[in-house]
Formats: sequence, structure tokens, C-alpha cells
Amino acid sequence: MKALLAIGMIVAAAFAGAAEKPAAAPPESLIVKGEVLEVVDAASFTYLRLKTRDGEVWASVPKAPVKKGAQATIENAMAMKDFKSKSLNRTFPVIYLGNLAGAARSAPHAGGGMATPHSGSAKAVDAPDALIPKAEGANALTVAEIVTKGAALKDKPVLVRGKIVKYNEAILGKNWIHLRDGSGSAADNTNDVLVTTVNPAKLGDVVTAKGVVHTDKDFGAGYSYKVLIEDATLQQ
Repeated sequence: MKALLAIGMIVAAAFAGAAEKPAAAPPESLIVKGEVLEVVDAASFTYLRLKTRDGEVWASVPKAPVKKGAQATIENAMAMKDFKSKSLNRTFPVIYLGNLAGAARSAPHAGGGMATPHSGSAKAVDAPDALIPKAEGANALTVAEIVTKGAALKDKPVLVRGKIVKYNEAILGKNWIHLRDGSGSAADNTNDVLVTTVNPAKLGDVVTAKGVVHTDKDFGAGYSYKVLIEDATLQQ
């Protein structure tokens, strides 16, 4: 698309983490406008085939009543390549994930696409890391253990307890949090782990996250993570 807008601190902060590669330029978002040629509702999302001035494209937004033939504007859109929709059992070569202009805010849902409109810049706790007692139970590890043993833990479930020091909600259908428990070191980036979840939380909360370790995850725009925990459930 030609109408590129610089995305602000929202995505940059959500994707900021210990193992990321510096981006040559900030991630960019788009505004996609066009006539609705096709509407497909699936789970919590509505998929739209749009006729734009640059050709036909697909977009995904939080579920909304959209009619064929209407004009639609997708805000804060991000182009995703080879995006697989589990609910549709379909892979889109390119799709724009964003928010339908004028749509009411909805609660986060699991799955691909943007769960809710962006709600402002990511926030962070700027304070020394407190020592948080390690979680109890099977697969319980510290933040440092998860970061340093990422390769061995790949695709395995883990349990980690920590304080939310960065939080940004509803980006690509998930809430993005950074946990610290006082283990590890900022010098070698072993004191912070990125966790994605659909559960709501607050900056400064101490939570126990249960999820699956993924490694070498590339979200594009120069944001790549050596180790992160995805699809986690949170408990206080």
C-alpha cells in the first residue's frame, strides 16, 4: 500500500524485548480503505475482502456487522504474510490485521487478527527488579532459566512467576507482557521474558504465566525473539 503511516510507540514497545534485533526503521501501520466484496465471520473476527485503489486485499478485524457493498476503513493495519487462520483453516498469502474505523471496542479474544483497537502507548515499570518467589508445580522455572535454556525448552510448557514490567494490550489479537522475577542480568538480557496471552492484566501485577516456549520467532519489521512464551494463561 502507498498510504504508509509511522506506527507510534504502541507496537514498538510491545515488541521491545531482550532478544530482539534492532530494526532498520520502526514498524509501519497502514490505513486500508475499500469496497467490501466479501464478508466471512469466524469466531471473534470478521474477514473482509476489499476492493481498494491498489487492487483486492483481505483484512481481518474484531467481529463486526459489515455488509457487502459497504465502504470500509481499516485503521492501524499491519500486513502479515502467510497468515494462517485456525478458525477458517485457511492461509492468506497477505492479510491486513487491524481495527474497523468506527467500531466499538471489544474484549480480547484468542486467534489471529487484532483483538481490540490499540489503547495507547505501551507502559513500563521503571524500578529495580524485585525478587519474586519461583512458581511451584511441574515445569516451574525462573525467567533466567527460560531465557538461557530456550533451545532445550522449545515447544515445551513452562510455568513462571514474575512482575509485569511492560504491558501492551490487543496487538495481533494478544496482550504482550514482559515478566521479571529478579533472576538473570540486564547485562546479558537474561532478566526479562516476553509473554503473549489473551488474559487481561495490569502493569505491576505479579502473575504466574503458563504457556509454551517458542524460539527464533520473527514477527517481521526487524522484531525477532530468541525466546518467548506464547499463548499463556495468567493467574495472580
